[in-house]
Amino acid sequence: MSKIIFDSGISLDGYFAGDHRSPNNPMGGVSDKLHQWMFNQKAFWEYLGVEGGKEDGHDGKYIRETIERTGAFIMGKRMFEEGEVSWPNDLYKADVYVLTHEEREPWVQEGTTTFYFINDGIESALDKARQSAKGKDIRIQGGANTIQQFLNAGLVDEFLIHIAPVFLGSGIRLFEGIDKDRYDIQIEEVIPSDLTTHLRYKLRKI
Repeated sequence: MSKIIFDSGISLDGYFAGDHRSPNNPMGGVSDKLHQWMFNQKAFWEYLGVEGGKEDGHDGKYIRETIERTGAFIMGKRMFEEGEVSWPNDLYKADVYVLTHEEREPWVQEGTTTFYFINDGIESALDKARQSAKGKDIRIQGGANTIQQFLNAGLVDEFLIHIAPVFLGSGIRLFEGIDKDRYDIQIEEVIPSDLTTHLRYKLRKI
């Protein structure tokens, strides 16, 4: 049965993205600070279909595991708009459901990625993603507001956080406005690394 998961990098002070986000400034220009551990891994570049990366270590193992377990994605319109102009073709290799008020026909890419634009809320997106996932997990890709919506609705089963050893000082916090009484949270795994600390949590709805 599909689990609802997210897998996100944040700063030590809890920021998921920087200020002044736009298609010309994805994630507020902080990707290198938050995700350098990932960019160093060959597994990440393999996923993009190009050569790159300096290492193929334990960090790469977690990248491959997350890719393998994911059968469908859900994201917000803002994240989609930031990525649409620069993402390579067939990046996600699965169906992607975009939460938006915009009515738009599905964007079918070469390969196995199709973007569907959902106008009637997170439950509708989740129902459709379950059908696409075929028993694999559904990953709430972002941005932070979309992850917060799923958390506050009590719909998340598990998440993996990668804490980069940097302070951003301002930006968009991943856990802003979260209902603190929604879940019983258990630490499943703590994995130290050179450029990040991986933390896996299991959630049980109270």
